[in-house]
Amino acid sequence: MTTTARTVLFDEVGGPEVFTVEEAELLDPGPGEVLVSVEAIGLNRAEAMLRAGTYWYQPTLPGSRNGYEAAGEVVAIGEGVTAFAPGDPVLSAANFNLSSHGVYGDLVLLPETSLVPRPSGVDAVTAAAVWLTYTTAYGALIERARMAAGHHVLITAAASGVGTAAIQVARRAGATPIAATRSEAKRQALLDAGAELVVVGDEEDVIKETGRLTDGRGADIVLDAIGGPVFRELGRAAATDAHMVSYGWLSERPIELPRNWPVTVHGYSNLTVTGTADGRRRAAHYLASGLTDGTLRPVIAEVYDGLDRIGDAHRLMESNRHTGKIVVRP
Repeated sequence: MTTTARTVLFDEVGGPEVFTVEEAELLDPGPGEVLVSVEAIGLNRAEAMLRAGTYWYQPTLPGSRNGYEAAGEVVAIGEGVTAFAPGDPVLSAANFNLSSHGVYGDLVLLPETSLVPRPSGVDAVTAAAVWLTYTTAYGALIERARMAAGHHVLITAAASGVGTAAIQVARRAGATPIAATRSEAKRQALLDAGAELVVVGDEEDVIKETGRLTDGRGADIVLDAIGGPVFRELGRAAATDAHMVSYGWLSERPIELPRNWPVTVHGYSNLTVTGTADGRRRAAHYLASGLTDGTLRPVIAEVYDGLDRIGDAHRLMESNRHTGKIVVRP
């Protein structure tokens, strides 16, 4: 049998206007598959890049899907699925190809291995805003850079979903987050999110201000979403033997390495965590624990209602006017 789902698709790369909402047919779940009713979708920068043709892989056109992050409820399961049952609240694990499995829709069919349980008692909008951002911050800072209490952590693009999550993950570990942003208008929101210091790049010197806060030592960890030549410059803000983690490339120019050795440079992909069952288990436990004790609380920038607002949501994301996560309810 087939099920009809309202689905966001695009046939060519370009701006948000390339999105269309169409009726698409989904087959019943096959072996190892789960049909999920989507309650909320969390947007991520990678999705705008896929749509524009600037992601690390190209969309499969025409009829490409999009979307990594959704909260919903299991509707049906295929043969061999044991981890989930109809009625279970779940999150997408963002470990799949966007073109084939993207979650911009009211119903989606995903592999069992691309789902994790939704933390108990968490509403759909909050749940849609947590998985990818917090697992990225957790994996990059704790599993990769070995962040510990007393560390100073410099976070670029700090007003993004990952940036605001990283501030809270750092605080939870007893580390001191330094938030770098380009907008003075975002300073107070970042302080409210837990940043010890906010450096507005267009008005202040990130290297100088990081040095001032750390008594000249520099940051023990640099978490960078920008890349390009900025990554090399950030090396001047890093302490001796610091860990520098590049997890994004908002700059389309090649990433340049710092020259103030010794530092350890990591190129981080979140599949390091979400690509294995044990990694997903660790991340889900960390996330549920933080949501329960209140140390992790996602910053929601805007909630749009209706799949036809996906284009508007992408326009807001690309304007960089927001702080935190943008969520769409189908």
